[in-house]
Amino acid sequence: MSIPNGSLGSTGLVVTRLGLGLAALGRPGYINLGHDADLGEDKSVAALRANCHQVLDAAWQAGIRYFDAARSYGRAEEFLALWLDRRGYRPVVGSKWGYTYTADWQVEVGGAHEVKEHSRDRLDAQWHLSWRLLGERLDLYQIHSATLDSGVLDNAAVLGRLAEIKDAGVRIGLSLSGPAQAETLERALAVKVDGRRLFDAVQATWNLLEPSAGTALAAARRRGVGVIVKEALANGRLTDRDRSPALAPLRELAAARDTSPDALALAAALAQPWADVVLLGAATVDQLTSNLRALQVQYDQGLADAVSGFAEPPEAYWATRASLAWN
Repeated sequence: MSIPNGSLGSTGLVVTRLGLGLAALGRPGYINLGHDADLGEDKSVAALRANCHQVLDAAWQAGIRYFDAARSYGRAEEFLALWLDRRGYRPVVGSKWGYTYTADWQVEVGGAHEVKEHSRDRLDAQWHLSWRLLGERLDLYQIHSATLDSGVLDNAAVLGRLAEIKDAGVRIGLSLSGPAQAETLERALAVKVDGRRLFDAVQATWNLLEPSAGTALAAARRRGVGVIVKEALANGRLTDRDRSPALAPLRELAAARDTSPDALALAAALAQPWADVVLLGAATVDQLTSNLRALQVQYDQGLADAVSGFAEPPEAYWATRASLAWN
């Protein structure tokens, strides 16, 4: 079983079709279903660092060569940088700015676990931190969860600074969030600085429950924009951990094909011809192993038709996601 590779749009970066996202690996609390049980009793920095490195080692041995972090993922950038230092590997690395991790290594907090701010000051501060840790190994720097209402796509100071970073050799991207992903992407691709399109890549949510951005992502890919799929398992809703009756047919489809719901859902994302990278969000080696079974799923038209009915209205999907508990 090998992981195919290809280009990330027209960026010149060669990536594997599967990548590893570190959202669930760099901090003790996250909104994935059952995340608390994944980490065990010891949630110290040392324990999570060791677990993160075990998963990174397993991902590398499996052939994964794209890794995705963010300033708000706790110590994810730090864990990744240390692992790269120790191993001497050179994968393609992406990170993001715009959210600040505020939970202080706690799971139960009085306020938010992360705070969003798309200002020039926040970009400057977080870019400095990301570069200090990752340096020239940082290939792609993305606005974290750009939305139309955040105003970031109209902020000349921010866009100008991103253009400077791009001129220094780092590709620039954005991640999307919310029911208006397609509209935000359309606006982003119209952004030009000094007559040049700013954004080289986009990271968007696409899964069997929320496929609404698919047409816009396909159009972006035709224009040479690299496409990275995040949350292909809908924060655990498309795994065995979600026992809701509505997803019983997915479990039955997976069982009939001698696979798991997570593998089937990931195979659906991999089947999208515009998807350059599909991110795995595994928090353990066992989860990673299960996810990798997606490469063995025979995803034909019959299966595509069978799973097409799981889509929810985007507003309903994002409302459910917003209600997921940090654990």
